[in-house]
Amino acid sequence: MSLEMGIVGLPNAGKSTLFNALTRAGAAVAGYPFTTIEPNVGVAVVPDERLDRLAAMVGPERVTPATVTFVDIAGLVKGAHRGEGLGNQFLGHIRNVDAMALVLRCFQDENVPPGVGTLDPLEELEVLDLELVMADLAVLERRIEKVRGMAKARPREFADELAALESLRTHLQQGLPAHRWPELEAASPYLREVALLTTKPRIYVVNVGEEDLPEGGPLADRVRERAEAEGVPWVVLCAQLEMELADWPPEEAAAYRADVGLTESGLTTLARAAYETLGLITFFTITGGQEVRAWPLPRGSTAPQAAGRVHSDMERGFIRAEVVPYEDLVRAGSWAAARKQGLLRIEGRDYVVQDGDVCLFRFHPPR
Repeated sequence: MSLEMGIVGLPNAGKSTLFNALTRAGAAVAGYPFTTIEPNVGVAVVPDERLDRLAAMVGPERVTPATVTFVDIAGLVKGAHRGEGLGNQFLGHIRNVDAMALVLRCFQDENVPPGVGTLDPLEELEVLDLELVMADLAVLERRIEKVRGMAKARPREFADELAALESLRTHLQQGLPAHRWPELEAASPYLREVALLTTKPRIYVVNVGEEDLPEGGPLADRVRERAEAEGVPWVVLCAQLEMELADWPPEEAAAYRADVGLTESGLTTLARAAYETLGLITFFTITGGQEVRAWPLPRGSTAPQAAGRVHSDMERGFIRAEVVPYEDLVRAGSWAAARKQGLLRIEGRDYVVQDGDVCLFRFHPPR
């Protein structure tokens, strides 16, 4: 499972620049809308110091980190839900991602043509939210018509579903996102056929100029206040700087970030926010001296579900998990030493995997 996050924003907010910084994929960047005609897709490594320490301890042939798949989606414009610009196409791409990083422009750029974008990040956010709400409303209307057709023959069977969908339609018609609908959880069984954009987890990415690092300046403060009021994770970064530093030697890049008051890269900050948004944890596996690997896993998953991340046969034939917390394993110095010191636990099917667990799964191979 690789987390897939859509990078969404108005034209010239810095989406493609951020994408390049995160993935080094070289998406075209220019000071005009629709530089990105097809969505660019790239895979970025999720930095994790624990994986590095485990690798240093084991000395494996391969070190495989967890990854995030980023999808750079061309800028939305007012009227995108009606097909303005290239909106319909890109709204469709957004529906396929697990979460959205909403990039908000908080920087001056003389290369951006007048009238393209704004320097009011909350106004940008309102435009984005309205387009997403209206796109959801169009999808919901189609679903209501379909359910009405099915209800003609079996009205009682579909009465509750139709009432819920019509209630949600009224909510959306007020310009309110679906995640603020009070009946959302209760009505979730009726929404499985409706891919709503405004129920997706989100992160606000405040894209600032280098001179405003590390705090972001007054425009970033406005977004921060909004994010905290909504309970939405937010990160401040300078996409242009991150793109430039992506090709620097790591030590030099770290030193430069320190000079501007940053303690980590934008990718690390964004990856942490992504994990928080989707409720993910990381567990690790060690395959002899061959591979040390980090695996993303939804918080609350059981040991068999974690085993299934490694291979579906492991989940089907699950017997038990041998588990050592990361800190204990590093302190012991090796798997054998952890076992000898009694730090290794045997866990069964009901065990809920914890962040940082190092796991060895025992299973019956398929016949």
